[in-house]
Amino acid sequence: MDWSAPVLGVYCERGGDPSFWAEPFNAVSNVGFLIAGAVLFARARGDVASRALAALVFVIGIGSFLFHTVATRAAMVADVLPIQIFIAAYFFVAMHRLAGLRIFAAGAAMIAFVAAVGIVPRLFDAPQPLLSLGGYLGGLAGLVGLALWLGLAGGENSRTGGKLAAVAGLFAISLAFRTIDGRICELFPIGCHFVWHLLNAVVLYLLVSLLLRQRRQMDPIPA
Repeated sequence: MDWSAPVLGVYCERGGDPSFWAEPFNAVSNVGFLIAGAVLFARARGDVASRALAALVFVIGIGSFLFHTVATRAAMVADVLPIQIFIAAYFFVAMHRLAGLRIFAAGAAMIAFVAAVGIVPRLFDAPQPLLSLGGYLGGLAGLVGLALWLGLAGGENSRTGGKLAAVAGLFAISLAFRTIDGRICELFPIGCHFVWHLLNAVVLYLLVSLLLRQRRQMDPIPA
């Protein structure tokens, strides 16, 4: 595979233009991830898991910037891979810290979640547009499922579940902007993918903030 091959025509803003600054809005809007990652990293002092997630948020911004400027197959991997790693890692930490599972149970839940996200859409012969959103839709489903789990638990968990549900709603809105980008090019030539970046930066910030808040309210769960 030619990793230097250009990837064009994915977003309205670039169209078929291979130049570095063909997507100024999509490229610059990644500053949201950099700010979110830097602030979270500073807030997460002493919290290794949250600091690792904060670093991933920062890397997401760098990878996305590369894809929306260089626009090659290698840059596309740099864009997509950190997001998928974040989804899996966040699910693991959330199952341990928010749902109260022990380390090994949380790890098993994460493996099952990743497998389901990759396999279930193909079992039902989902159309290609849904397959391309598989990781993101899986992340949304994971947030909704965890929010319901916590909501049914009652007490402080219920309040955490409500907050997680609100973040899931914001993520759904963010995902909608990502999905419709290629369908509004004639009406709005720059597209709306940059809105996905900005809203998703807020989503990731809020998600890690929930973990930080929970860490301060609980004693560490034994492994």
